Amino acid sequence: MPTAPHIALDSAAPSAIDGRHIRALTFQSVRMEYLRRVLGEPGVAAAGSRALVVGSGRGLLARGLARLGFETVAADPSPAATALAQDTDGGAEVTYLTTPAEELALPDVSFDLVYCADTLEITERPDAVLMEAARVLRPGGAFVYDTVNRTPVSRLLYLGAFQTVPGTWIMPRGRYAAHRLRRPVELAGLLDRAGLSAKDVSAFKPRDIRALVRATRGRRRGTLTDDQLPELVDMVLTPGSRPVVTYLGYAVRRA
Repeated sequence: MPTAPHIALDSAAPSAIDGRHIRALTFQSVRMEYLRRVLGEPGVAAAGSRALVVGSGRGLLARGLARLGFETVAADPSPAATALAQDTDGGAEVTYLTTPAEELALPDVSFDLVYCADTLEITERPDAVLMEAARVLRPGGAFVYDTVNRTPVSRLLYLGAFQTVPGTWIMPRGRYAAHRLRRPVELAGLLDRAGLSAKDVSAFKPRDIRALVRATRGRRRGTLTDDQLPELVDMVLTPGSRPVVTYLGYAVRRA
């Protein structure tokens, strides 16, 4: 009988399916598109400033910021992810460190931009994550994030398809839970309490949900590689629409 695929986060083993890395690859284009929009806003950090990526995984987003001209630090709670990021840096000159989002081992007021990825939908302490982000940001600095809304559709995908359904299972069971998926209005309140003024929320989604299902099933079967998935899934920003599953946003640290 064929061997079941091995679900393992932050693993480069040939037999491993790393749902976290799959997510980073498929989100990369829309994350960078949104970042460029935010950076075009008056007073937001410009190239040459210091940027921090929290929940950086293998460093894909951090290297994207470095290519925009930022002096970039990539922070992740996983030593395995940090090692993979260092191994694949490719001369981007990003600084990688292992530290939890809830207790960043970084000095106060040391960044002009913080991007929080792969964190708000898994942490039990979003208040601590946001307080730490605000602490390391300079006044007027931008906090950018993406996360998962709490809706019937997001529960179906994140709690069902990605964690329990054999044909589309790419994440360890328990990584996502309903109470850790947060609605935009809930997150806005948490941002405000951390001293961060919310400025925008923008939904994003696969251009065709059927393509997401086909891509995930293909990766499970081994007929598709990780690098083929972004083009197949084709994430797109949908500003002005209600976030059915995933959304991005940004806020500014108050003085």
